[in-house]
Amino acid sequence: MNHQAVSGSGLDQKAKPLKLRSRPWTATLILIGGLIALALGIAISVSFGAADIKLSVVWTAVFHFNPDITEHQIIRELRLPRVLGGVMVGASLAVAGAVMQGMTRNPLADSGLMGINSGAGFALAVCFAFFPGLPFMYLILYSFVGAGAGAGIVYGVGSLAKGGLTPARLVLAGAALSALLSALSEGIALYFRIGQDLAFWYAGGLAGTKWLQLQIMAPWVIAALLGAIVLSRSITMLSLGEDIARGLGQRTGLVKLAGTLVVLILAGASVAVVGAVGFVGLIIPHLTRYLVGVDYRWIIPCSAVLGALLVVGGDLTARMINPPHETPVGAIIALIGVPFFLYLARKERREL
Repeated sequence: MNHQAVSGSGLDQKAKPLKLRSRPWTATLILIGGLIALALGIAISVSFGAADIKLSVVWTAVFHFNPDITEHQIIRELRLPRVLGGVMVGASLAVAGAVMQGMTRNPLADSGLMGINSGAGFALAVCFAFFPGLPFMYLILYSFVGAGAGAGIVYGVGSLAKGGLTPARLVLAGAALSALLSALSEGIALYFRIGQDLAFWYAGGLAGTKWLQLQIMAPWVIAALLGAIVLSRSITMLSLGEDIARGLGQRTGLVKLAGTLVVLILAGASVAVVGAVGFVGLIIPHLTRYLVGVDYRWIIPCSAVLGALLVVGGDLTARMINPPHETPVGAIIALIGVPFFLYLARKERREL
């Protein structure tokens, strides 16, 4: 009994920094302020485009839609699904990155760097080549399969190295697999002449997002986001170390399995809609942890809001750079993500 008391006390002492480093008031302010900023970003993004539309017209089109008015049709059929798609994709990629980083204790973990996005993209290339005209529902399912295969190969290859799986080895394995799958996808595109179909997914963008895609994507994303919130406390324990998590009664294997399923759903659905938009899941979780601390009960919802804000803002910036032409939103976010990744990689150089 004394031994158990001592052990429990030691675990409590290790868990105390979690409470000390959590900032619930800051997280609450981020959620409130972020949602307000996101609402403003959505309104501005819907009103801005090849034909600028007044915010009053946007309001009328949303709440008093008139199909006979051209501006209302533009807002309802083109701009609203595009912006809402950006919200879902940003939230999904950011939460996927946060869950991966918490479970693996790897600061470089991101669906774009771990082979998940490239695996989903390769699955889409196969679908376009061998199953043309496949309904979008099946494209999402194949994206999930491709994402799972990519993640499994990366973790398997990274684990084969002497000394086990380290953050640097995981990133190197992910980069190698991403390069391989991208090359195979491009080869399929050239051989089957589907380069035009895949160009959108390579660049990463929200143009062309339809209500049908959002209707199919939304249930998966909402369920996965809710699953991430349910797992948030367990992920917090895992982020402290597996021994501590087990000592606190966590079934770490089950938590990792559920967390991996959440990540595959979020990343797979996002790639099926917008393609290769990377670095959202790398940047946002780090920024969120810096602001709110290490409690994933706050990190996950704050990451969802900030990720949505980043993608919506990036898409708006992409349209403003060279109107009426569009710059891929993936390229805009990469301008921020690549320097940030290099900064993190330098911090982790001791792992090489």
